[in-house]
Amino acid sequence: MTGAVEVMELGLAGDEQADLRVHGGPHKAVHIYPREHYSDWQEALGYRAVLEEAGAFGENLSSRGLTEETVCMGDQYRIGSVLFEVSQGRQPCWKLNDRFDCKTMAKQVQDTRRTGWYFRVLEPGTLQAGDDIVLVSRPWPQWSLARFMGLIYDGVLDAPQLREALQLPLVESWEKLLKNVWKKPKWKTGLPG
Repeated sequence: MTGAVEVMELGLAGDEQADLRVHGGPHKAVHIYPREHYSDWQEALGYRAVLEEAGAFGENLSSRGLTEETVCMGDQYRIGSVLFEVSQGRQPCWKLNDRFDCKTMAKQVQDTRRTGWYFRVLEPGTLQAGDDIVLVSRPWPQWSLARFMGLIYDGVLDAPQLREALQLPLVESWEKLLKNVWKKPKWKTGLPG
């Protein structure tokens, strides 16, 4: 992208989502993906033309210096004049399989935790390529996206961690996912409703 782009509550001006049942909305206004992951994917998959430029994972923004290991649930970042909040990690879908011509791509993205994440827009404004990404607030420093996604994807049946995670201000879909982990047969008592 060149020049300033307007960012509103539902995303970037001119951006469209194909299936609004599972994409877009205020909690998935902007998808950001770490540029550092691209070289990891080139190494794992071999040369793929789709990895030559940002946007291969459907992201609206590409970053450097932030990853799922360093970004935490609820972090607030200012980019340009826009104030964003990390709302959730991305759950990769089958479209990545098609895009990369690899039947297991979505699962590989999930398994490696190189998913990127979604921002909700707290203060609309404008941004442009090269703007600094400035951390404004980190209310839950102990809850990196990687840790949280581990609870969901690894099936870590650790009652104290699950209980703590359920206290976060989760989007409905992530709260439901986490509660489903509680429903696994190993748990006999102390389950949340």
